[in-house]
Amino acid sequence: MSETASNPLLYGFEFDADGHAKRLTWEDVKSGPAERPGVYRWLHLDRLSPEVRDWLTETSGIDEVIDESLLQEDTRPRCLRHGPGLLINLRGVNLNEGSEPEDMIAIRMWMTSGVVVSLRAFHIKAAQDLREEIMAGEVPRSTGEIITFIAARLTDRIEPVVAELDAQADDFEDELLAPGASLPKTALANFRRKVLALRRYIIPQREALAHLAREGEGLLSQGDILYLREIADRVTRIGEELDSIRERSLVLQEQVIEERSERMNQRLFVLAIISAVFLPLGFVTGLFGVNLGGMPGAGDPLAFTFLCTAMLVVTGGLLFLFRKMRWL
Repeated sequence: MSETASNPLLYGFEFDADGHAKRLTWEDVKSGPAERPGVYRWLHLDRLSPEVRDWLTETSGIDEVIDESLLQEDTRPRCLRHGPGLLINLRGVNLNEGSEPEDMIAIRMWMTSGVVVSLRAFHIKAAQDLREEIMAGEVPRSTGEIITFIAARLTDRIEPVVAELDAQADDFEDELLAPGASLPKTALANFRRKVLALRRYIIPQREALAHLAREGEGLLSQGDILYLREIADRVTRIGEELDSIRERSLVLQEQVIEERSERMNQRLFVLAIISAVFLPLGFVTGLFGVNLGGMPGAGDPLAFTFLCTAMLVVTGGLLFLFRKMRWL
């Protein structure tokens, strides 16, 4: 079954204790509760489907508090123990065509010992990976393994995106080290926006995974708990790397501002020197241009030559003075 918006049930499987997997259709699911005795299930649903909403609220047998949480428009990563199960919200990078990876998309899950109900609004490759594993004969031995598999694959796809941001920060630093180099005005701003967008969800995701490992007693095996702790540690390292990239971007931004300020100061300094040179010259030419009687040299044909020579001497003297004062 392909993952399209027209299918309320995107992927559905039912497993027994012998390791057999049975594919489910929406017809198999919609008429009954989420759990069935003697088997465990994974139901991956389209959150935007009205049929899914009706099934969750009327037929699934899942508490209405959990239904509301699963159907919320916007969520942050978290894990909440409620009655017999766990409500788990996680985020993954958006690798869909035409999307930006930092626009992280949510997968909401309700997990008990008998079922994992997962909902998404946009295609999530981690769920597709699990489907392909099952179709290849790798059947998860419990609902806990379903959760840990999805969490691991979400993390697997976050790490390359963060590594690419780190490499981009290196490129920015190399560019700024080159003499006379500059960055486009919006380059660093867009870069920092990407980093902050990822960090917004990575930090709470770390807490959600750590909470899942703590609260999963009775639902998760010891192996699943250890695996989740390892995944939480990886997400912690990702968060620390994002913090480092964010700090580097701030330093780069400050460096860009300083270089722009330095260039502006140099230009203002040149203008100040030019003004200092031409200010006395302008005063002399203005004084001799008043056209009043008694102006010295008015009848002397060499007076203009003497005036120009004097102005050249004044200019040379000012330049010598500025150099001696180390202004040039």
